[in-house]
Amino acid sequence: MRRAPRLVALSTAALLAGGLAACSSSSASTDGEGEASGDSPITVEHAFGTTTLESRPERVATVQWANHEVPLALGVVPVGMAAANFGDDDGDGLLPWVSERLEELGAETPVLFDETDGIDFEAVADTDPDVILAGYSGLTQEDYDTLSEIAPVVAYPEGPWATPWREMIEVNAAGMGMAEEGEQLIADLEQDIADTVAEHPQIEGRSAMFLTHVDTTDLSEVSYYTPFDTRSAFFEDLGMTTPGSIAEASTDPEQFSGTISAEQVDTFDDVDLIVTYGDRSLVDSLNADPLLSQIPAVANGSIVLLPDTPLGTAANPTPLAISWVLEDYVGMLAEAADKAP
Repeated sequence: MRRAPRLVALSTAALLAGGLAACSSSSASTDGEGEASGDSPITVEHAFGTTTLESRPERVATVQWANHEVPLALGVVPVGMAAANFGDDDGDGLLPWVSERLEELGAETPVLFDETDGIDFEAVADTDPDVILAGYSGLTQEDYDTLSEIAPVVAYPEGPWATPWREMIEVNAAGMGMAEEGEQLIADLEQDIADTVAEHPQIEGRSAMFLTHVDTTDLSEVSYYTPFDTRSAFFEDLGMTTPGSIAEASTDPEQFSGTISAEQVDTFDDVDLIVTYGDRSLVDSLNADPLLSQIPAVANGSIVLLPDTPLGTAANPTPLAISWVLEDYVGMLAEAADKAP
C-alpha cells in the first residue's frame, strides 16, 4: 500500500508555516463556505447555520468519523479526536494511516474520545479546543448545541453522514483557517487517483453496486448503498458509473441505502461489479441461491470482497485513507472487471 509523497510535501509546508498548530496570521477562503484574511474572523456556513471564529484556531478537536484526518493531512495535530470504532485491527484506537501520519509528524497520539455510546462531551471539553470539526458526521441539533457550549463547531454542509471527501476537506479546512491548503490537498489526491486509475483502464465506465453487509441466513432481500453514500459515490471518482437501476431507485438525498426483494433481482441486470463486505463463504451463499445467482455480476464472479480490516474500512474514502488503500482497492476492482463480459 502506498502513500502519496505530495501529502508529505504539503504538510511540511504547513508545519513550517505554523508548527503543529494553526496560527492566526494566515489567510484562507473556500468557495464562499469559509473566509479568513489576516486577523479577520473566519466564517463557515453549514447545515446548522454559520460558525464564526475571531482568529485562526490553535487547538483543534474533532468528533466522529475521520474528521481528524483533515488537520493531520495539513500538518496540524488535533488536541483530541474520536477513537476508531471500525477496522481497528490492533485495538489502539487508531487506523494505520492515522498512526503513520502521526509518526511522520513526530507527534504523540492525541486524546482519543470513546464514542461507543455517542459523543463524550466531557472529554471534548477537557481538551479545551478553539474549534470542533465535524464536517463528516451525524450530529443532531442537540449534539451541535451541546458542543457549541464548548467551542465553535463546524458541522456538515448539508446532511448527516453525506459529506463527500472533497467537501469534508473543504469545510474542515475552512474551519481551521486553512482553506487554500485544503484545496491543494484535494488537488493532490485527485492527481493520485488519476495516476492509479490510469494503470487499470479496464474499470473505466464499469457500473458498480456496493452491497451493504449481507446476512447469509436471510437472502430474501438485497440491500445496497445508494449513490448518496460516500462508498458508492467514490466509484465515480474512479471513472466507474452508477447502474441505472440504482440511480432510478435512489431519489432521496437523505437515503443512504435501499432494499428490494430478491424476487426482483433482474432489476440489477445492468450491474457489472459488486463490492461488499465478506469472505468466500458469502460468494458461495450467493451462488447457491436460486435468485441471487442470476445477477450477472454474481454469475460472472465479478465481486470484490472487502475484509473486516483497515482495507475494508478505507473503501469509505477519507483524506488519509484514499492514498493508503488506493492501489490495492483499484487493483481488486480491476480483477473483478476482468471477469465481466
